[in-house]
Amino acid sequence: MNKAMAMPPLDPAPPLSRFEFWSPRLFYIPVWLWAAWLSLRYGGIRLPLIANPAFPASGLVGESKSDVLRQAGGEAREFIAEHVLVPRPALPTDDIRSAAMAAMENAGLAFPVVAKPDLGCRGAGVRPVRNVAELDAYIAAFPTGQSFILQRLIDVEGEAGVFYVRRPGAPRGQIFSLTLKHFPHVVGDGRQTLRQLIAADPRAGQLQHLYLPRHREQLDTVIRAGEAVRLAFAGSHSRGAIFRDGARHITPALEARFDAIAANIPEFWFGRFDVRFADFAAFTRGEDFTIVEINGAGAEATHIWDSRTRLRDAYRTLFNQFGLLWQIGAANRKRGFRAESWSSFIARWQRERRLIADYPPTA
Repeated sequence: MNKAMAMPPLDPAPPLSRFEFWSPRLFYIPVWLWAAWLSLRYGGIRLPLIANPAFPASGLVGESKSDVLRQAGGEAREFIAEHVLVPRPALPTDDIRSAAMAAMENAGLAFPVVAKPDLGCRGAGVRPVRNVAELDAYIAAFPTGQSFILQRLIDVEGEAGVFYVRRPGAPRGQIFSLTLKHFPHVVGDGRQTLRQLIAADPRAGQLQHLYLPRHREQLDTVIRAGEAVRLAFAGSHSRGAIFRDGARHITPALEARFDAIAANIPEFWFGRFDVRFADFAAFTRGEDFTIVEINGAGAEATHIWDSRTRLRDAYRTLFNQFGLLWQIGAANRKRGFRAESWSSFIARWQRERRLIADYPPTA
């Protein structure tokens, strides 16, 4: 399969579903009510905090991305993109850059790389860094006292979210959800500016609040005929990526591969692997892909944001997902694991919220 076939073509679909960008406070009301019922049924509102006992709060909120990746061993480690963790102390940018460049050299990394906060979610603060000047700009904008990751840039079009679940004691797990992530583009005609192309696009025109600030320096540039301009870098729905349900592409070989990977991550039972690949057919065979992030209990079956998904089907998926989360937490409670205190969890959540507001803009 050539590079142009790194992803299946986008199927015809409505530009947006009617609930795709509802306020989360509105959309998740039924889910929180379902979570309350699950808490009563299984006798514990904090059971999700022990679904992945080796992750802080199971990866529900506030976990270190680098710590999660570091726990992966054996076969899992072979698939993880090379990366380094860079502290951002209250020192001059030159000093931090020197430390970052030395860490990159030791890890065999070179520009371009991806910079991302070690603690965060929904693509906050994720940017490509192509040279020293862009690294300096990222360091200068990053909050003091925190750390960020520099990761090898997997410069391919193929990206997916693989939501994996295995019950403790079960010999095998399952891919609960497969989301194919497409990056939106507009194509120039030699007459219109980027701003006009975005406004005229059926989907992008409804999401201008996401794309215009990101491309402010190019908005009044006339795009050459045939030139494609990518509107989003991060494979995050909230940042403008286009999601498609990839369930029909799940194969026994793909499930077997993620069984083997998950088995090499201590006490990992529930979460999503974000992966990139150049060859979609190879990926479905469980080959030639790279893991860029591992998300724990806070992950979501993101195929629900396919614009073809009906509202009742989205809720059915989330209810099933949460049911599995509570079941796994209950099983781990029987194995002797205990959740952290509410005060610790709330402090973790509040810290993440504060930091996300201070991160550099997402590309």
